[in-house]
Amino acid sequence: MNYHFNFAPILAQWPVLLSGIGLGLLLALVSIAIGSVLGLVVAFASRAPSPWLRSLAFTWISILRNLPILVIVLFLFFGMPQLGLSLDKITSFIVALSLYASAYMAEVFRGGLLSVPKGLIEAGQAIGLTSFRIKRYIVLPIMFRNALPAFGNNFISLFKDTSLAATIAVPELTFYARKINSETFRVIEVWLVASLLYIVCCYAITLVLRAMEKRLVLEKN
Repeated sequence: MNYHFNFAPILAQWPVLLSGIGLGLLLALVSIAIGSVLGLVVAFASRAPSPWLRSLAFTWISILRNLPILVIVLFLFFGMPQLGLSLDKITSFIVALSLYASAYMAEVFRGGLLSVPKGLIEAGQAIGLTSFRIKRYIVLPIMFRNALPAFGNNFISLFKDTSLAATIAVPELTFYARKINSETFRVIEVWLVASLLYIVCCYAITLVLRAMEKRLVLEKN
């Protein structure tokens, strides 16, 4: 093998790559926040007494979980303008990622709701707490604590999915890696660096989430 590694052209673009990874993290954070709010609403709807609400929640989850995220991204960015709704590339990607995340977060929260002991809910009712207060002080804290590991996995997966933003020219890490690759022709080097940046960021996110889990366990005890 006569290939000679040369990372100099890639390292010269280090600030650009860091800005790309920073935007990717921001996209993931905003999307998981919006997706979690939507997912929480859908999760409660899936356990509502009304069969219409349950059917609506099931339909929402089924459709979004069975659509490739790339299809959602392309539909919103290229398809919606044909219906008179034009969004800029970053906004359309956040909307797509948030919708996609909402279906998975709904299932995470639904599992969290199922894990709440019925005895605690009955105890809240026995002391006269309203339905809102039972959800606020009993159901939601326990649900979030139990759902945190799955929440973390979804967030890491969502962060990796931000690489698809490059398909509509959102300037995140993969977009810049492709740009640098076309300018320098250092294929192996640029994708090695991009891969390492993704790995380091995902590992850092994992450490933060594990620290949060440990803290919640200590508070519980």
